[in-house]
Amino acid sequence: MLDTASRTAFDEDHAMFRDTVRRVFDKALLPHLDRYEREGIVDRPFWLACGEAGLLCPTVKPEYGGLGLDFAYNVVVAEELAYAGSAAGITLQSDIVAEYIERYGSEEQKRTYLPGMVTGEVITAIAMTEPGAGSDLQGVRTTAIRDGNHYVVNGSKTYITNGQNADLVVVVAKTDPALGAKGISLILVDADTPGFQRGRNLDKVGMHSADTSELFFEDVRVPITHCLGQEGQGFAYLMSQLPQERLSIAVSAQGAAQRAFDEAVAFTKDRKAFGKTVFEFQNTRFTLADMKSQLQVGWAHLDWAIARHVRGELTTAEASAAKQWHTDMQGRVIDMALQLHGGAGYMNEYMVARLWRDARVTRIFGGTNEIMKEVVSRSI
Repeated sequence: MLDTASRTAFDEDHAMFRDTVRRVFDKALLPHLDRYEREGIVDRPFWLACGEAGLLCPTVKPEYGGLGLDFAYNVVVAEELAYAGSAAGITLQSDIVAEYIERYGSEEQKRTYLPGMVTGEVITAIAMTEPGAGSDLQGVRTTAIRDGNHYVVNGSKTYITNGQNADLVVVVAKTDPALGAKGISLILVDADTPGFQRGRNLDKVGMHSADTSELFFEDVRVPITHCLGQEGQGFAYLMSQLPQERLSIAVSAQGAAQRAFDEAVAFTKDRKAFGKTVFEFQNTRFTLADMKSQLQVGWAHLDWAIARHVRGELTTAEASAAKQWHTDMQGRVIDMALQLHGGAGYMNEYMVARLWRDARVTRIFGGTNEIMKEVVSRSI
């Protein structure tokens, strides 16, 4: 269990909400974790359980079915989910897609999609990455060309979280390919629209329970009213939401690193070697001390970043630095935790193995850490 006694980003209401999150996860998530890993997808009953308890999209305003809370409530869910060792895509829905729709969507779009997103009846994905375009979103080749009162969407996307489950996909497409970044728009595509197809559920190194998919769009016709916000402003919208997206990744990285440390402490205090516990060896204690120091710094920095974001002050450079540092730290700490498990750490039956596999991608998605350094350097 995460120790939150010394945290500075939360109050008593957040603590009560955290208790609710833990109760829901104890019942609806933890007993099914291994099955989700085997099946490569988190089933809809989990989404509905989260929705019923108010865990999905807590920042959404009450008039659209939400609780109207601050982003720190999203953080509570993300921390507990990461600490549980789950790759469920609920943080994508709550931290990223809901923010786009509520901030930039029309009144009709908000009333159509947000209530179902809050209840878990509508699962969402955001389709950015393409086979030839990753961190450089200006390079997307998917198009949404006007034809009368419709857009005709053509192209393909890959590595899309919630791709198999999604009822609604926010598609990053070029409505005017000649304008580069200024020709990018966000197009809402319902999954039952003719011409939309899901590819395979991708076979990944880690995050096995997250359905990550290829998506294909072949002459998909959607009304022009399905443009999210203004046409041609998609790239600007994506850039404006980067602080929250990258902070969300940092939060999850910190929670997973803490779980790996706790697993290592428990294992080394129980495992015997040469007549004493592994914990009693100086190398073990020093390694754990190093891990604990990094985690202490991480929690302090994370609370600083959360507080700044809730006040609307966290900059893109600061959020990028947080994403880069916390995911790098996550990789270091979890690797040390696995090493302290010895051969057992390489066995999938141990939680640390799952945490280690899942950690590798956090330095890649949401913009690679190399790109994060580039963003930070521009602020110097």
